[in-house]
Amino acid sequence: MEPISADLSTILNRILDTAADNLRIAKVLVQMGLDPNNITYDALFDRLLEIVLANITLANMFALIGAFFFVATLLMQTMVPLRVANMVGCTFFVISGALSGSVATFLLYLLLLPVNAVRLRQLLKLVKKARNATQGDLSKEYLKPFMSERRYRRGDRLFRKGDAAAEMFLTVTGKFLVKEIGVELPPGQFMGELGFLTPNNRRTATVECIEDGQVLTITYERLLEIYFENPQFGYYILKVTSQRMMENNQRLLENISRLEATLAQEKAARQTPTADGIA
Repeated sequence: MEPISADLSTILNRILDTAADNLRIAKVLVQMGLDPNNITYDALFDRLLEIVLANITLANMFALIGAFFFVATLLMQTMVPLRVANMVGCTFFVISGALSGSVATFLLYLLLLPVNAVRLRQLLKLVKKARNATQGDLSKEYLKPFMSERRYRRGDRLFRKGDAAAEMFLTVTGKFLVKEIGVELPPGQFMGELGFLTPNNRRTATVECIEDGQVLTITYERLLEIYFENPQFGYYILKVTSQRMMENNQRLLENISRLEATLAQEKAARQTPTADGIA
């Protein structure tokens, strides 16, 4: 093992010595065509200017513009303009490679063009779907093809508050009662969608069947798959759940108002003296 370690150490030292020798300022100046013993700022500037002017070619100009577009992609925060800038940069590099005769550069950026074009097309389709979703309605017909049928009889309990939630319901026929708030759900209403958003997927209320009926169900697992596969569907579900939460908040405010009115009436009744008291 010792000879191997010695050989590795020797090789490493040689590499470091060679790198240090190549990076010496005097050697760099010689390679630039300057005299290390007679160097001035004017001579250095003039030499650098000569090198720049000597390398100003049409191919290098296209490569420089392409480099600007590639740097611009690092500053962009959204994917669509990033892909567009990347494609423009690739186009300039392709032209540069063709003019300079660099086959590797030409082929590399030529292959990157269709890759970026495909990704850009996918992004534009995604944005279009999301925009259509924001402008769509809340028609429940959109959801029905993904649901399965189930029937309940009067007295059946669909789920209890605090139970683990695994599916969402859409009433088709019959009537269902949300026991905690005393609200009846007629046909065409969603049930159990809030369990999809609650921590640990727990039911927020108890629902019981009060009139024989039929419902459509969809599991949260399937709902999650469709949610990520279809932006329009995902936005639809978000609107449905947010609408239900607004309805629940409205009912809560109404119940609080009724309770406050009842308490005010009871307080006023206690403060009003009776006829016997006046006499």
